[in-house]
Amino acid sequence: MPLLSKLIDRRIAAYQRELIEIHYAEVENMYRQTRGWRHDYRSHIQALKAYAAQENWEAVRAYLDELENDLSTVDTVVKTGDPMADAILNSKISLARSKHIPVQADASIPVALRISRLDLCVIIGNLFDNAIEASQALPEEERLIRVYIDMKGSQLYLSFTNFTAVGKQKKLGGRFRTTKGEGHGFGLVRIDAIVERLGGWLSRNSEDGAFTTEILLPVG
Repeated sequence: MPLLSKLIDRRIAAYQRELIEIHYAEVENMYRQTRGWRHDYRSHIQALKAYAAQENWEAVRAYLDELENDLSTVDTVVKTGDPMADAILNSKISLARSKHIPVQADASIPVALRISRLDLCVIIGNLFDNAIEASQALPEEERLIRVYIDMKGSQLYLSFTNFTAVGKQKKLGGRFRTTKGEGHGFGLVRIDAIVERLGGWLSRNSEDGAFTTEILLPVG
């Protein structure tokens, strides 16, 4: 039994390292795009000035439209007040948009969290990845992820809702089944373990067409 426990611990640790590396790459890519846009800012202004000098207003409008589309891919759409939460949420929103999945996000963290950044990364990252995966099985016009994060008294409340193609999901062994490959089920296990360790509360609810995960975490 100890050998099995050690094997599971090693697999969870390997999954955790993989998760952090993925999140780091996503965040780094987002900031690389932002730095690139800022680097090109002067060139964009010069191009617009050249078109304006020629009174080529159609070219100015087209150039501005192109810039607007480009900037929308790197704009920071969520500002919670917590830098790590901002980085994870915005990188995942950018990833969802690249897969043509709309995201409605309302997130605010007005207090300094004592939750470790690693725990926060595991929880938010896995919730978002699961929602993205489920959304990809739907036609584009039916895709939507809703994210809500705020304080409820002295606890941090997180809610993730996404529409699914499988209707009401069934539990297996007390847990909702995942369609992901071997090893990915550790994401749900990690979330459960973190919530339990922090003395929090977790609820997963599957109704026809929608799947919602709610979490309450003490922050004091």
